[in-house]
Amino acid sequence: MAALTTDSIVAVIGSGAMGAGIAQVAAAAGHTVKLYDARPEAVNRAIDDIAGTFGKLAAKGRMSAAEAEAARGRLQAASSLRDLADAALVIEAIVEQLDAKRALFAELEGVVADEAILATNTSSISVTALGAPLRRPERLVGMHFFNPVPLMALVEVVSGLATDRAVAQAVHDTAAAWGKSPVHARSTPGFIVNRVARPYYAEAWRLLNEGAADTATLDAVMREAGGFRMGPFELMDLIGHDVNYAVTKSVFDAYFGDPRFTPSVLQREMVDAGFLGRKSGRGFYRYGDNAVPPQPKSEPLCPRPEYVGYSLEAGASSEQTAPMLARFEAHGLHVTRRTSMEGHQHGEAPAFHCNGAAIYLTDGRSATARARANRHDDTVVFDLVLDAANAPRIAVARADQCGEAAYQSAVALFQAAGFAVTRLDDVPGLAVMRTVAMLANEAADTVHQGVCSARAVDMAMQKGVNYPRGPLAWADAVGVGHIVTVLDNLAATYGEDRYRVSPLLRRRQAGRKAIHAE
Repeated sequence: MAALTTDSIVAVIGSGAMGAGIAQVAAAAGHTVKLYDARPEAVNRAIDDIAGTFGKLAAKGRMSAAEAEAARGRLQAASSLRDLADAALVIEAIVEQLDAKRALFAELEGVVADEAILATNTSSISVTALGAPLRRPERLVGMHFFNPVPLMALVEVVSGLATDRAVAQAVHDTAAAWGKSPVHARSTPGFIVNRVARPYYAEAWRLLNEGAADTATLDAVMREAGGFRMGPFELMDLIGHDVNYAVTKSVFDAYFGDPRFTPSVLQREMVDAGFLGRKSGRGFYRYGDNAVPPQPKSEPLCPRPEYVGYSLEAGASSEQTAPMLARFEAHGLHVTRRTSMEGHQHGEAPAFHCNGAAIYLTDGRSATARARANRHDDTVVFDLVLDAANAPRIAVARADQCGEAAYQSAVALFQAAGFAVTRLDDVPGLAVMRTVAMLANEAADTVHQGVCSARAVDMAMQKGVNYPRGPLAWADAVGVGHIVTVLDNLAATYGEDRYRVSPLLRRRQAGRKAIHAE
């Protein structure tokens, strides 16, 4: 079964934001599109809105006036499901309820031809469960678009247990012909994106609950150090806390209470209070004409350091610290290299040194725990940054034993290299590192359990939620061994199964093999 040709009619059921967006994309790709909704006035309004969008695109030169007119001409309002009898592909985008979707597909089976493909845009309901009552469940497939559909490239092509491979491939190829970036996935709770993205929110809630910093500061760290387009708290405000909480709870329940997906009590409080985010005018932030956004906290400027050292034990890897060393030197800091760390336990290098402070990339332990293990009170740890050469901000934490002068010298070092320095409370793994480690871990488990390929999970997270790098590619860049160490240290600190390491990460660590390129 091949991709649909433009001679094939596409039917879309549901004319809300998702259905209208799908109809727009299909019509722009050359298909006659029949749009149906139980509310006829909603269909007419959607077609008018799509026509207006085509007109705007033509005005901006993104399509010709003739193309815009032709695309509008391919949109048809269907007055009943019977009008969809000649559709080769029917995509439902109705309310996210199992019974409603099942009833619709049961009715469609009596309308469309046996060879027609039935697709669901569900973001969370099992495709297997949706297809179970059908006479021909093999032709039902998930075709999960992301909002706004015309702008978001990703389409998750989700196969239930009964879905025919040829049907899934035809939908995959059709989505590609529409200019999308499709990925295959097996029907499991959350599919790819809604499963793998959970740690981005979950670790943020933990950091907030533990008093690591305020929301504006944590958001700034994730944007300016981690490279994410939006911080987790501003993103949840945009999504809506009711929606975000419901998805998290749905995934948690579907995985029988796996602690990795535990919802936040703090978020439930936000929902109960009606602080839903942008749509209610208040979430973590206030919205409205007179709202003043809070500013992230940064450390005051310290004098430029007089001495910077860098220690590396014989045989130790400098993979994680070499980019930071390069930034220091690019900003004119003279770094004295040493080949050993006298008085410290083996395995604690590489480290930077500045006026008595020992400065390490976080390995998932708190700075306080690391200071005790090293027998060096003046210990400071720094967070992961996506782009060590250009990131504008970095997060640090000091050990409880660390003296003020030593801490300020560490701050001065990073400031001299052009960073705004944010101090977090001494939480294990800091912010970016623990989040990236958990994202990579969840992505690895998704691959390990046969939900999708490594390439698919990285593409899905970049195209579906605009991550700056695929989580498995990021794990390779940091070093799979370091990611495993971070997770093991988090698990030891918290004593929770939440931070258990994916078997695939351990396997790649043992085999010293990249994970994202398979």
